[in-house]
Amino acid sequence: MRISGNTIFIPGATSGIGLGLALRLHEAGNRVIVGGRRTELLSQIADAHPGIETVRIDTADADDVVRVSAEVQRRFPDTNVLIAMAGIMRSEDLRDNDFLSTAVAEVETNILGPLRLVAAFTEFLAAQPDATIITVSSGLAFTPMVGTPTYSATKAAIHSFTDSLRIQLADSGIGVLELVPPAVQTDLMPGQAEAEWAMPLDDFLDEVMHLLPEATREILVERVKPLRFAELNGNRDDLMAALAHA
Repeated sequence: MRISGNTIFIPGATSGIGLGLALRLHEAGNRVIVGGRRTELLSQIADAHPGIETVRIDTADADDVVRVSAEVQRRFPDTNVLIAMAGIMRSEDLRDNDFLSTAVAEVETNILGPLRLVAAFTEFLAAQPDATIITVSSGLAFTPMVGTPTYSATKAAIHSFTDSLRIQLADSGIGVLELVPPAVQTDLMPGQAEAEWAMPLDDFLDEVMHLLPEATREILVERVKPLRFAELNGNRDDLMAALAHA
């Protein structure tokens, strides 16, 4: 993916990794459209960062994705990069039947949201030069965290889907990349923003921006590689046990 001169739509970029990446890409010379559910956050981002565009979108709402995707394509006809960033992560106790409502919300946002966006943008992007779709999985797609079973499973699904998407779009002119974050110091989970076991956000963004121009498949910072390759290295069970007590 070229690092500048793009028009990039990032649904789910009002905080954390999404917002950080949006700001870095904007600084690198791209036009960036940030999408999110909360209009007050979108207004704050637009006021604080002149030049960044914003749109309200709820990727858990199928009709909203269709409507807003058409709006983005109309308002920003040069859009050539989609980064499907939106995601939620919740703890679950599978011994309690109440976990199901949490699981449904995670599947709706973390799996169906990106799939809806891909469906809404693929034909449009196929007509754009230097087009790229970036999905966002997690190191937990490869070494799941016991306390967040549905989140880990949704990210495994995104990894699998992305591999198939890359092959199916191989002749379309659309590049397909998968961003695979480790735990990063954001508000994704309570206490994570200050946790010593999570990677500082700026360090993560520095490494991603360095890797992005040469990436052809997965964007892997060094910190995520133990999770990504745990099964290959034969220490997946040990890492799962460590994650269970983190």
